[in-house]
Amino acid sequence: MSTSTEDLARRTATAAGEDSMRPSAFAGISLIVRREMASYFRSTRGYVIAALILLIDGLLFNVFAIGSSARYSTDVLSDFFFFSSGVVMIASLFISMRLVAEERQSGSLPLLTTSSLSDGEIILAKFLSGYLFLAILTLATIYLPLFIFQNGKVSLGHIFAGYLGLLLVGGASMAIGTFGSAISNSQVVAVVSAAAILVVMLLQWMLARVVEGPLGDVIGYLSLHDKHFRPFMQGTISIKDIVFYVSVTVFFLLLARNSLEGRRWKP
Repeated sequence: MSTSTEDLARRTATAAGEDSMRPSAFAGISLIVRREMASYFRSTRGYVIAALILLIDGLLFNVFAIGSSARYSTDVLSDFFFFSSGVVMIASLFISMRLVAEERQSGSLPLLTTSSLSDGEIILAKFLSGYLFLAILTLATIYLPLFIFQNGKVSLGHIFAGYLGLLLVGGASMAIGTFGSAISNSQVVAVVSAAAILVVMLLQWMLARVVEGPLGDVIGYLSLHDKHFRPFMQGTISIKDIVFYVSVTVFFLLLARNSLEGRRWKP
């Protein structure tokens, strides 16, 4: 990781001297994404995460989604997306825990922060690399809902909506994980911090049921999964829910950027 960071610092510094800031930033972000993606597919960790996601999704699909009794195909598909969303959220935490914390642990973060990239661009590049890896693994499970066509019939639109929901909730979870990694000095602390935030946001629907009035509505709206993922799970694409997930993603990426910027000036 330190070698790629040193390479990034040299290349973006050169680009800064030859081109304007924006081409330099794009080149630096692209380099980080390529290097991070290469590290996922060249390391044992990347293949372990990929194998676990495919294995767990397959087991949950067979045990809970299909089950042993006759069911409607749409119910099977909805249950698949429900259980798969949990796998996606957990996987995002383990993928994102290393994004910034590993750089800090290895001592290569100062090299990264002294390149021509801004703190926001560094966070964006780290997020994109983790999110792209997560998206590839998520879409690799597409063969599972296709099995439903053997004995039943489902709408391709339902499948599309469900996977769109998975990518949206995965993006929000990845942003939370990126924030946890940005505020932590170790990967263990990063994943624990992000998991705590994620659990709080997941369980807000329970609190919303005991809080009455407008406050309860606000708390329920901030729940990461229950209210906003259910339409996608059932095959409906809701613009307001897309806006919610994108807003959560942007919010936590901004927090991660501010955290990296603030820690830069700490002794």
